[in-house]
Amino acid sequence: MKRVLFLCGKNRLRSPTAEQIFSARPDLDVTSAGLSQDADIPVTPELLIWAEIVFVMERAHRQKLSARFQRHLKGKKVVCLDIPDDYEFMDPQLILLLQARVPRHLPSQPF
Repeated sequence: MKRVLFLCGKNRLRSPTAEQIFSARPDLDVTSAGLSQDADIPVTPELLIWAEIVFVMERAHRQKLSARFQRHLKGKKVVCLDIPDDYEFMDPQLILLLQARVPRHLPSQPF
């Protein structure tokens, strides 16, 4: 089972949407967090140690993540999805973007 972490700014819209969508896969253990100090669930070193794959929504998130947690990212796959902060939680357009961009970075879904 792959451990997947989705990150956005405040963990209120994009990353919780991704968590909800991909947590339905039986081969994934999924959670989400935010990089801002006022995030609903702030990212921690422990979450980064736990994760095998980390998805960030924007390039700025990747830069912030690297600046704050560089030593916890060694050997981690960090993928930027290039999804701007233009969507509400479970927005159908956001779901389509996530479904188009995330699976290519995950193991094939089991049958």
